[in-house]
Amino acid sequence: MLTPELLRAWAWHKQGLDGSLLGADAADVFTSVGWARSVGGANPYLTLFARAGTSREEADADVLSVKIHELPTARGCTYVLGHEDFAWGLQVGRDAAVAPFRVLARMGVERGEITLLEEEILHALAEAGGPLDPKQLKELLGNSVRNLGEEGKKKGAATTLPTALGLLQADGRIRRVPVNGRLDQQRYAYALWNLPTTAMDDAAARSLLVERYLGWTGGATIKQSQWFTGFTSAHTRAALAAVAAVEVTAGNGEVLWMLPDDVERLAAFEAPAGEQIQLLAGTDSLVLLRRNSADLFAEQDKDRKVLGSALALQADLPDHPILDRGRIIGLWQYDPGKGRISHWLFDGATAAVTRRIGEVEAWIRDELGDFRSFSLDSAGSRQDRIDALDSAD
Repeated sequence: MLTPELLRAWAWHKQGLDGSLLGADAADVFTSVGWARSVGGANPYLTLFARAGTSREEADADVLSVKIHELPTARGCTYVLGHEDFAWGLQVGRDAAVAPFRVLARMGVERGEITLLEEEILHALAEAGGPLDPKQLKELLGNSVRNLGEEGKKKGAATTLPTALGLLQADGRIRRVPVNGRLDQQRYAYALWNLPTTAMDDAAARSLLVERYLGWTGGATIKQSQWFTGFTSAHTRAALAAVAAVEVTAGNGEVLWMLPDDVERLAAFEAPAGEQIQLLAGTDSLVLLRRNSADLFAEQDKDRKVLGSALALQADLPDHPILDRGRIIGLWQYDPGKGRISHWLFDGATAAVTRRIGEVEAWIRDELGDFRSFSLDSAGSRQDRIDALDSAD
């Protein structure tokens, strides 16, 4: 019987949160459990620390050597990937990179103008011999970058430069370089890259992503799969057939698609008997890949509220989760002013919970300085949530 408790523990295991990836390379972690959503937040760092014990210094070294990299992929969203996934990861997100040009086309910008701008960007980067930020590029390119005025600003395209940069990045001809080498910010320069393309066609790339996705999640509904991949229903079903995925009915009647090998493994799987405590980001793969945070709450916790909102009714968690073997047992935020983790535990703290909170608190304080959910997150913007967690019962 595939109970919610068993499926939570199974997803926990598939995500490598049970200690099975301790000491693994960063690229291998992302290949095994899923690409880490970035958005200028600290999630990629905690993804690696929670599973492999990776320090920020080690992660930044892998960024510098391009063993891992932040790229636009599924749905055009940015994730941190391992190097073996760079080319095909770009391939599955390439269609989304064209969308900004459609906005420009409606304002009278022709494709030939953007193509010429792309070539001039490549020339400028080659002449510079190193990364250039958007301001430097705009100064060098002069009138080749067209200002689109108030209409462009309203549509999120003040000039033609971002669209050209996005198309070049989607083709692997340039890459974004974080200006201070860190993943938890969104200030970039651009460098030449010329990443070799894959030999696979788009259908094969879609099938590979669906296969990886089902492996990362341990099983998902078609709706969940389509949310992550952005694929059409026809493309999704073709990919499921290509990887020989099978339907499995959970105890609540929900139909999950799983890889054949995982069906066999799940049949023999037993949930761990002892506590396995982790603090994760609200955008961690365990939560984000299926956007099913409601399934991670025990039944008695689904009515719990923070700032008047029921947690289990929200598609995305408003705070970061504290979990035990896949079940959300509390929430947390980091308070940099006090150098501490503010938390709310639904059933009180055990020794294991207290110990893990202390470990993550020290890691954030010593290695990150703060734990932002996204680039514009700050201590001030989350103060209400910190206060709410402190006072929750």
